[in-house]
Amino acid sequence: MPELETLEIVKLVNCPETFTPDMRCIMGESPLVQGYFVLAGMNSAGLSFGGGAGKYLAEWMVHGYPSENVWELDLKRFGALQSSRTFLRHRVMEVMPLLCDLKVPRWDFQTGRQLRTSPLYDRLDAQGARWMEKHGFERPKYFVPPGKDLLALEQSKTFYKPDWFEIVESEVKCCKEAVCVIDMSSFTKFEITSTGDQALEILQYLFSNDLDVPVGHIVHTGMLNEGGGYENDCSIARLNKRSFFMISPTDQQVHCWAWLKKHMPEDSNLLLEDVTWKYTALNLIGPRAVDVLSELSYAPMTPDHFPSLFCKEMSVGYANGIRVMSMTHTGEPGFMLYIPIEYALHVYNEVMSVGQKYGIRNAGYYALRSLRIEKFFAFWGQDLNTLTTPLECGRESRVKLEKGMDFIGREALLQQKQNGVYKRLTMFILDDHNTDLDLWPWWGEPIYRNGQYVGKTTSSAYSYTLERHVCLGFVHNFSEDTGEEQVVTADFINRGEYEIDIAGHRFQAKAKLYPVASLFTHRRRKDDMELSDLHGK
Repeated sequence: MPELETLEIVKLVNCPETFTPDMRCIMGESPLVQGYFVLAGMNSAGLSFGGGAGKYLAEWMVHGYPSENVWELDLKRFGALQSSRTFLRHRVMEVMPLLCDLKVPRWDFQTGRQLRTSPLYDRLDAQGARWMEKHGFERPKYFVPPGKDLLALEQSKTFYKPDWFEIVESEVKCCKEAVCVIDMSSFTKFEITSTGDQALEILQYLFSNDLDVPVGHIVHTGMLNEGGGYENDCSIARLNKRSFFMISPTDQQVHCWAWLKKHMPEDSNLLLEDVTWKYTALNLIGPRAVDVLSELSYAPMTPDHFPSLFCKEMSVGYANGIRVMSMTHTGEPGFMLYIPIEYALHVYNEVMSVGQKYGIRNAGYYALRSLRIEKFFAFWGQDLNTLTTPLECGRESRVKLEKGMDFIGREALLQQKQNGVYKRLTMFILDDHNTDLDLWPWWGEPIYRNGQYVGKTTSSAYSYTLERHVCLGFVHNFSEDTGEEQVVTADFINRGEYEIDIAGHRFQAKAKLYPVASLFTHRRRKDDMELSDLHGK
């Protein structure tokens, strides 16, 4: 545009600008005042965001939801903890220079840290924990062994193979062969209780799975909207006939609370309580977890006595009232321990002491992510959002359409079941990708089927078991003539040849609708897996 060379500045406008703690604008309905909508915090990008942001907010106000997934902009991703003036002053000073900076994968803000911590923070930090922040909560990424250059590791920023690769590999190996402990206290935790059957009735209406299960059983389920999309992905344990314990992702604390309060009746006999701060959560993962817990509880913990997806209050060491759950969120054997915070340090010390003979060690969320993705476990906020349904994610088992009563989203799912889905979450295992030399997939990479674009990845991680990168992403079926979306069937997925485009280079990938079966049998070694196991079923 040559004319720009002769243009003059006629007027200089100097005015206040608004910034947010994560460099993304805020929009949506207030969690505190129903019908009050917000659109602010444009971070000096109001001119470029204005049209789209206004469109989605208008849709939200008129229809009750926007036409695209805008969770990353949703006002409810923040809570009261981010409203401190000191926090905002320090964070915004960091945000402004970063607006034009190149963000490498998994980088973290440096200001406003150590705001929410587990009672075990100092103990874990002294043992080499490197930290990431989620909704203000410090979570361990991995644990640096003695002798490593901590400064170099922290300053390593790359789109290629990261310096923590071998560290996480050793943690994953320990989870597979011995036992590891991951502090997962940041998970959102609610209790719903009632004097009668009110708690069960409202939860049956709000959740897609059947929660009328025997006391002590755990149900994986989700809260859906009218379109059948996920408002929340969670696990619920029935503590007694009139009390339920709900576990949700960390960043769902405000959103989930607002959704529950919006749909729960004003009933003095029905109580919803946020107990996130009351419990420290330890994830005990690995085949020797049963041995550790058996010694500490003086109770048999084998599958015959403690079946999968079961919850029971037990004594661990000297501490009473520990909620022990036979699940790990990874597909690996083990237990989740929900510990009243005053007992957290004692239980952790006992677990680590007894576990020494079984090769116990600490692990972080990077190991957890690797274990989850190779089992095809979807991630809230990345793979699951308000526009993805259980039928599109292969989660039909978490929906009970005939459970005896209506629930939010049921009609949409019935229609989708009859008409078919127009996208399907698929697992991709990269074939010809060199982990050491090639750029890594992180998320958002284009997916090609038979040379045609069909979608993009939503999450990715390296599987140390398969020794390959694993990506999850939605596959669409676009008409070659009109470009319109068509029904996606299992046959359509399985008959395609796939490539994942990473920074302009396409890598061959095998598509699967189900995880590799041998990963769930702990007797087979990786060396025995044949490539045919990696094909989609």
